Amino acid sequence: MNEQSEPLAAPVAQARYPATVNTPPMKADSGRPVTARGEFLRTLAGDLLTLDRDPLPKMSRPRWLNRLPHLAVGYAALFFGFLTTEQLGDHYGVTGGLPLVTALVTGASILLAMFRPIAGWWLGLLAGGLSAWQIHGHVGSGQTWPWTAGGLFALAPVLLLVALRVPPRVTVTVVGVSLAGTGLAEALFKPEHSQSSVLPAVLLYGFVGLLGYALRATRLARGKLVEQETITEEERAQRTLLEERNRIARELHDVVAHHMSVISIQAQVAPHLVDNPSAELKENLAGIRENALEALTELRRVLGVLRSEQPDDPANPHHPQPTLAELDGLVDNVRSAGLAVTTEIAGTRRPLAPGVELTAYRIVQEALSNCLRHAPGSRVEVGIAYGPRELHLCVANSAPTRPAPPSQGAGHGLLGMRERAGMLGGELTAGPRPGGGYEVSAVLPMDPETKKD
Repeated sequence: MNEQSEPLAAPVAQARYPATVNTPPMKADSGRPVTARGEFLRTLAGDLLTLDRDPLPKMSRPRWLNRLPHLAVGYAALFFGFLTTEQLGDHYGVTGGLPLVTALVTGASILLAMFRPIAGWWLGLLAGGLSAWQIHGHVGSGQTWPWTAGGLFALAPVLLLVALRVPPRVTVTVVGVSLAGTGLAEALFKPEHSQSSVLPAVLLYGFVGLLGYALRATRLARGKLVEQETITEEERAQRTLLEERNRIARELHDVVAHHMSVISIQAQVAPHLVDNPSAELKENLAGIRENALEALTELRRVLGVLRSEQPDDPANPHHPQPTLAELDGLVDNVRSAGLAVTTEIAGTRRPLAPGVELTAYRIVQEALSNCLRHAPGSRVEVGIAYGPRELHLCVANSAPTRPAPPSQGAGHGLLGMRERAGMLGGELTAGPRPGGGYEVSAVLPMDPETKKD
């Protein structure tokens, strides 16, 4: 896995490691093109000489442990600092102030790697160099050099912190430089009778580098998955909203087209209902009919593309749109499905504007469907109140008596209900009831033209 396959880390990686961006060959000041070897060396130098800040991320959950990685690194810094002092004094017989300085540099390298990983790694190499220089004349038979046992393991958390936050190429370079430095020191300055530390370093640092790479890849993959799930949920909600708007547009197409047809027919018949109609009256009625037919044609041209071609679709013009007059049939269907439903109607029941009738019916229908899906065995109350200017709807259910089966819905039914209510200038609220259950309430203006900004 390389940095190109890590979309979440790409902007940060490109800012911190500009050489990771594929760029065409550049020209040096002398005008000669930069060779591939020169580009590689420049990239390598940029990777290893950066001091950019890159804090160690917190744990996302549980929240009370979000600083646990920082505490663990701090404990490791203290532990290896004391271990360095103890080994230099007890195992190699090095005393004085230099062992204390080496211990402080060792612990500081681990702490620094939490915030500036490459800088912490360089400081860790410096600590290893100081330790090797101090014990060079004190190495006995069977003792390791240039690394002490503690120093060998002290650099491991530093390499792990580096591998967790840099691209794999940089991890390989850092581990390779550490191993190359160990091998070069042994080849040139190895004391007599000392044990080699190259093989233990290869095994330990190679394992740490692979572990850091795996953890980093897992973290990036998890972050990408969360990002994709968020995008998918937003797209699903947007798609559900658009589908509901299309459905509303199809239904309004039927309602508006019907009324425009009625206007056209009435304008055509009106002159025959009056004795001796004047020319002006005939001309005005003809103009009304012509405008109505033209508006109807434009309406069908714009909104007709939204109509479903399936003959059994409720949006088909052969199926009239439902109204509150059909509420009893809707409730009977829900009762037959095993849900106890009671209805209560207050005020004078009267026909409303087609858009209000259709919106009220759809809101009650969706609320009852949600009760069937999510509250099996509950008791449902449907209330409709006809006021002077507004229509009040309320669908409330008690707590379910048995677990709800898994639902295949997207969970965006409330979007459609709010969209319908808002289209008329009304309001819709939904939420849990204090004693358990759920309630959906809506207020719709009798005349949608009374909508206030």
